[in-house]
Amino acid sequence: MKKLLMASAATALMAGAAHAEDVKIGVILGFTGPIESLTPAMAGGAEVAMKEVTDSGKLLGGATVTPVRADSTCIDAGAATAAAERLITSEGVKGIMGADCSGVTGAVLANVAVPNGVVMISPSATSPALSSAEDNGLFFRTSPSDARQGQVLATVLMERGFKSAAITYTNNDYGKGLSDSIAAAFEAAGGEVTTIAAHEDGKADYSAEVGALAAAGGDILIVAGYVDQGGPGVIRAALDTGAFDTFALPDGMIGSALEEAFGDEIEGSIGTVPGSDAADASMVKEKVSATGADASGPYVGESYDAAALIMLAMQAAGSSDPSAYSGKIMDVANAPGEKIMAGELDKALELIAAGTEIDYVGATAVELIGPGEAAGGYREIVIEGGKITTAQYR
Repeated sequence: MKKLLMASAATALMAGAAHAEDVKIGVILGFTGPIESLTPAMAGGAEVAMKEVTDSGKLLGGATVTPVRADSTCIDAGAATAAAERLITSEGVKGIMGADCSGVTGAVLANVAVPNGVVMISPSATSPALSSAEDNGLFFRTSPSDARQGQVLATVLMERGFKSAAITYTNNDYGKGLSDSIAAAFEAAGGEVTTIAAHEDGKADYSAEVGALAAAGGDILIVAGYVDQGGPGVIRAALDTGAFDTFALPDGMIGSALEEAFGDEIEGSIGTVPGSDAADASMVKEKVSATGADASGPYVGESYDAAALIMLAMQAAGSSDPSAYSGKIMDVANAPGEKIMAGELDKALELIAAGTEIDYVGATAVELIGPGEAAGGYREIVIEGGKITTAQYR
């Protein structure tokens, strides 16, 4: 059950009206690195929510919200930690939308967010290990854990008649956790995993890795990698050698860069990416596309929702202080309360100020469970006519 919103929140909002603040929120994503083609739209999604709230004039008695971007690199924990430290110490951010990749997210959480008492909501860090991270109630995510993605992808594989599979994964926390989850779920469903092998990103030639995978065999090759790094290199080597012609592609491989690189060469390949037909992200994607960013990739809606939850929790607490609003994030995210869709942040802020509970649905059907992570729906995709198409939602 949700805690009742305190009447003091509304009082605090009115008291602050005469001295409205500028609330800075960090946006830390891999603007360089293995998912750099995806992150401009992810940042754009978060910034659409921030502009929506600023334009409403209803946050904390008229506060404005300013995004401050920083580069996580996705893969360099030291660089990500330094970037997050600058956001807090130099920029004075009151919350962080991010990080993105699981390894750097864990590093930022442990080394920066927890010591400084700052809330983080990641739109895309999916490692199961993050579910048990020591976070002092400061870490949340709007994408589901890869423990869930492994189950969904295994179901898709079995239903489509793939009874054996080789797996290659990018050699980091994300890749290893996802690979383990897929393998366990696929074998539990009756499938055979012929081999599991890591690949390093940034190599020019993956023929040796593909040779080992081909020797083990399998009906399909599962590539748990990144769309802007080693994943496409593995696929290219597999196609060129005839080792595999059909691939299973989890979330990190889904993006327009995949279509551009392969088109119908990987016709019939399948994949999974977080998504739900119980919410509508079209408004967010249209606004992001209008900025010139490619909004066809994953985690755009999740980024909007992550930023929205931070701001709605601030409103519920009557404060931008993370120690005050961190305890309100689960409240505004879940039932009971009036449902709030994407594009209705103005309405949500008004309801909260009036002491009315809300149930934030947002762009991705947000429902937070357990240690503050998404319950998790998935979009099953298939490559048809060289394009990423939606088969169904699960």
